[in-house]
Amino acid sequence: MEEKKYLKWYNKVGYGSGDLAANCIYGLLTSFVMIYLTDTVGLNAGVIGTLIMFSKFADGITDVFFGNLIDKTKSKMGKARPWMLYSEIGNCVLLVAIFAVPASLGKTAQYAYFFIAYTLLNAVFYTANNIAYASLTSLITKNGNERVQVGSIRFMFSLVTNITVLSITVNLVTKFGGGAKGWRTVAILYAVIALIVNAISVFSVKEIPQEEEETESVSSEEKVSFVESLKLLLANKYFLLIAAFYIMMYVQTGISSIGIYYMTYVIGNPAMLGTFSMAMMLPMVVGLVFTPMLVKKFKGMYKVNLCGYGLAIVFRIGFIIGGYMLNIPMMLICSALGGLCTSPVTGDINALISAASDYTVRTKGKHIEGAMFSCSSLGIKVGGGIGSALSGLLLAAGGYVANAAQQSASCINMLNFMYLWFPLISVVVITIIMYFLKVEKANAEWDAAHGVK
Repeated sequence: MEEKKYLKWYNKVGYGSGDLAANCIYGLLTSFVMIYLTDTVGLNAGVIGTLIMFSKFADGITDVFFGNLIDKTKSKMGKARPWMLYSEIGNCVLLVAIFAVPASLGKTAQYAYFFIAYTLLNAVFYTANNIAYASLTSLITKNGNERVQVGSIRFMFSLVTNITVLSITVNLVTKFGGGAKGWRTVAILYAVIALIVNAISVFSVKEIPQEEEETESVSSEEKVSFVESLKLLLANKYFLLIAAFYIMMYVQTGISSIGIYYMTYVIGNPAMLGTFSMAMMLPMVVGLVFTPMLVKKFKGMYKVNLCGYGLAIVFRIGFIIGGYMLNIPMMLICSALGGLCTSPVTGDINALISAASDYTVRTKGKHIEGAMFSCSSLGIKVGGGIGSALSGLLLAAGGYVANAAQQSASCINMLNFMYLWFPLISVVVITIIMYFLKVEKANAEWDAAHGVK
């Protein structure tokens, strides 16, 4: 029997565009805040990394809290859409604030200013926006294939936006006058774009009415307390595995923020950052196009994801070899093939979270979609915090000197480890996680045991 369809093509595209807004904020923050603070403001990389780490850990605890609030929300717009709409205002204001650290402040005050603005953005506004946006996957459709489709479209917007941000930001900063003025103007530009596109995404979809989604008896059980939500999450091993996936992926994302340093001091051309980003991300866009078809062909996400990451290990080894040879064509080819192989997971991860949420409904009889989707925000925060802290601390440990014409051998060795070796470590760990992430099988077995067709 064919599943009911809930979405038109324009709903899917409109929803997916929300990741354009998200990555105007997150892409600029992740890839350029470190070099802005070290080379323009003049702050210490190790101190910045430590502040980011503490900030991320502090705001990691807000993820389940906001997920629980979303689960309890009732409005004409639904549960998640109001949170997604209004939280973006805070995101945009604070993005500009972070890239406008007052030069008149002393160093200690500048560190404090950055820490407060960065924590507010991540702990409050980005958390609320990201969890609301992610949980919409479960709230706008119950069709499994549509969930994979919207996830793929969403991450196409994400990848293209990241490619664009990485490719044009440095030139834009220069065009707008360079230095503090250039960074501030770029932040304002990205914030305006994010605010407009986020609103388009919110109003392009509608949440499924509560009465259509479930029976009244189940609905009455849906008001779950924060503590109970936390217990339900911790009891779901698939939630923990997906959270671990996000953490590992964003540890790698945080460390990859040194890409601009690697291109400047190892490759010798900072403009190559855009080329390397496109080499990895454009094939991922291609892979996302085919992800729904692959999932359908292989009757699920498990084999597609596991095989993809297994193959990516091989290409990451090739990337390392090319790096030490300074063979740029080999590095670009291996990066492209690795990105292609890992792309299915980025497209179907929201569908996996929805499946994990369905597992809790099956086994516990509780609906906690908002809290369940906190694994993405929690992983981004904790993983990004660890990655950003490591990037700053390792740069400092390697002896990085801001604006130096040439870095020391120890610094170059550290950049090689961070840019060449750490992605391989990340891919190996995620492959292990994918092996155990058998949530589709668990749901099917539960249905079979309980006579559900």
